[in-house]
Amino acid sequence: MSNGPWTDAENDLIVADYFAMLADDIAGRRYSKAAHRRALLPLLNDRSEGAVEFKHQNISAVLKALGEDWIPGYKPAFNFQMTLVDAVARRLTPHPDWLGRLPGPRPANGMGEAAQLWIGPPPTLSNQPPPQELDQMLRIARKFDVAGRDERNRALGRAGEERVLAHEQATLKAAGRDDLARKVRWVSEEDGDGAGYDIASYAPDGRSRLIEVKTTNGWERTPFHISRNELAVAGERRAEWCLFRMWNFSRAPKAFELYPPLDAHVSLTPTSFQASFH
Repeated sequence: MSNGPWTDAENDLIVADYFAMLADDIAGRRYSKAAHRRALLPLLNDRSEGAVEFKHQNISAVLKALGEDWIPGYKPAFNFQMTLVDAVARRLTPHPDWLGRLPGPRPANGMGEAAQLWIGPPPTLSNQPPPQELDQMLRIARKFDVAGRDERNRALGRAGEERVLAHEQATLKAAGRDDLARKVRWVSEEDGDGAGYDIASYAPDGRSRLIEVKTTNGWERTPFHISRNELAVAGERRAEWCLFRMWNFSRAPKAFELYPPLDAHVSLTPTSFQASFH
């Protein structure tokens, strides 16, 4: 059996096979991993079934780093070569329909009747992956500007905000505060961007909640963009403002909240500068 580096042709074949299974997985169609593996083996350079299985796990890790869906049955395995990352990028680049798809199934009774979201703890130093794994994933996210991609995906952002609006209303109704639920506003939709937050809501005790929503299909540590204005409002109204981070949105949306000062939770890196003439 071959133990040599995988060629670009082999990587392209196994990535294409993986995406065929992933499409079936997302759509809820039945498929056989073993059948896919058996069909793929004759096309490769004398690879073992174990090598193919592990490569599929590598592809899951690449997709996780890119803030994308992966097949749950292939647990992400790291320490892969960048040639595999390039192969995944080659697969995604000519398929803008995949990257720009509208994620998240909508409840049959409308977003206003959606259930409350699962709110968990934010990422911390104590629950981060091993340093080498985290470094590899963050390097890939920076190289392919995953944060910028999510920011430009208006369908993703709007769907996330709509889901958080429904969550806030459902939370207040569950607390017996229908009066406050009726007053929750989708500020970015009604007034446009620029307020420094997307949703104006309330805590059950009546305190104001100003919610900036950031949504990704990726994992909880997927980087995101935040504007200078959003940071300014977070500083000025820190008792009311929070960042609501939605992740795993296209599969089973989960979330956590971050409160000012944000630099206590995340590393803030300037990515652009305003240029003015002298």
